[in-house]
Amino acid sequence: MYRVCGYGCYGSAIMKAFDDAIADGVDVLSISLGSNDPRIDFSTDPIAIGAFHAMENGIVVACSAGNSGPNPASVENAAPWILTVAATTIDRDFESDVVLGGNKVIKGGGINFSNLKKSPVYPLIDGLSAKSNSSRADEDFARFCDPDSLDPDKVKGKILLCERGSMEMFEQLRDQSGAIGMITISDFERQAVSTYKDYPISAVTEEDGAQILSYIKSDSKPVATILSTKVIPNYKPAPVVGIFSSKGPIPGIRNLIKPDIAAPGVNILAAWVEINNEFTIPGKDPSPFVLISGTSMSCPHVSGLAATIKSQHPTWSPAAIRSAIMTTAIQTDNLYSPITNFTGLRATPYDIGAGEISLSSPLEPGLVYETEKMDYIQFLCSAGYNTTTIKMIASNVPENFSCPIDSSFDSISNMNYASIAVSLKENEIKTVSRIVTNVGEDESIYAAIVEAPSGVDVRVVPDTLQFTKDVKKLEFQVVFEMTEGSQEDLFGSITWFNEKYKVRSPIAVSNAGQESR
Repeated sequence: MYRVCGYGCYGSAIMKAFDDAIADGVDVLSISLGSNDPRIDFSTDPIAIGAFHAMENGIVVACSAGNSGPNPASVENAAPWILTVAATTIDRDFESDVVLGGNKVIKGGGINFSNLKKSPVYPLIDGLSAKSNSSRADEDFARFCDPDSLDPDKVKGKILLCERGSMEMFEQLRDQSGAIGMITISDFERQAVSTYKDYPISAVTEEDGAQILSYIKSDSKPVATILSTKVIPNYKPAPVVGIFSSKGPIPGIRNLIKPDIAAPGVNILAAWVEINNEFTIPGKDPSPFVLISGTSMSCPHVSGLAATIKSQHPTWSPAAIRSAIMTTAIQTDNLYSPITNFTGLRATPYDIGAGEISLSSPLEPGLVYETEKMDYIQFLCSAGYNTTTIKMIASNVPENFSCPIDSSFDSISNMNYASIAVSLKENEIKTVSRIVTNVGEDESIYAAIVEAPSGVDVRVVPDTLQFTKDVKKLEFQVVFEMTEGSQEDLFGSITWFNEKYKVRSPIAVSNAGQESR
């Protein structure tokens, strides 16, 4: 382990850790760090520069995609030589039910050890209705249950419905005004649960919050209770994209899909320093574990998978390992339906890259996409970096190297990557190339299946690949034609398959008439 963060994470410390890891001969680096700025310049990003040097030394570098979702174009650590990881849920929920008058049950979330009665006997009020009559009391702060905006007499002995209320606010309201419980409206905290200790607090979605508010307004004496948490195993649907997980496309670069892959990163049980565990329950021994959500949790899952592949295939390059993980990913949840985001919409490659990791299939992927160092250097040329700057990022660049004069963002599409992204105008035709390497049986034949995006004609040429003992690498082209213009990015896939393997690559098609985001 290389510690680079104390009061901040200094670039010099990050670069030194990369140097130490390279010198120590590590095989995989797991980096749960990010800049919080998806538009960072690769030439000044210590993670991007360090990861390039690690890649040159055969090291797989897996990085967190960031926690700025659900905003689009928020993905971090998006250099193509990095394995960029998004976060998804697991099939376990921590449910803290809210029971309204008439025994109407709202499935809230969070971890609490509430000792309230199970029947709804406690008066219920929303923050705005509990607002102080003071002219200085702000309505928005009252909705958030800011203690200074509420009237203690209206709060005493009641459960509060709050927009984005917090445990700290409840502590104040309990001590100052005698509040006995809180329902906080937060899609984020409903999915990525918080620990509320022994405080009767439950988080509900915005949709359920609106339902509770409607009940309050329609009943002259609204009542409720908050039940203690129960663990729901085999929860469905799962996986679901983490609401916080940063998303593509890459700001300013359309012709590369990021993130690459998704893995469990919501409500993950993680080791923790006991003496610093703020989630310890009063009256109980300090816990050596804590539940954490974030792409910092999903990244190590992928790093562990990469290490497993490396142990089985010690000669495989970082690109081959990344390809094996991506092309064998899963696109369906435990309801056998397409993976969705928090709102229930189908997840796209900008959410989960190639999909959710599979733990066994990457060990035998059949085919891999080898991305060479010069592919990455060409990417930098295409992204607008000059030769001098590229030599500051990469080592051992030939002295006489210069970027091709026809380098452009479009040429990024031809990088030999395990996903494909192109930008097209209506009725425009573009062709991209890929080379696959056979790592399965010597004598094997693969056929192509195309899931074309709506309004885009996609053809694979040739649509059959035949490998032999002497033919390990084969090239193919993908021809795109946008037959109907679209203001939205469109998605599909190409899968090479035979009786044993399925090698799937996601596709993203953007409208070239739009400015880069």
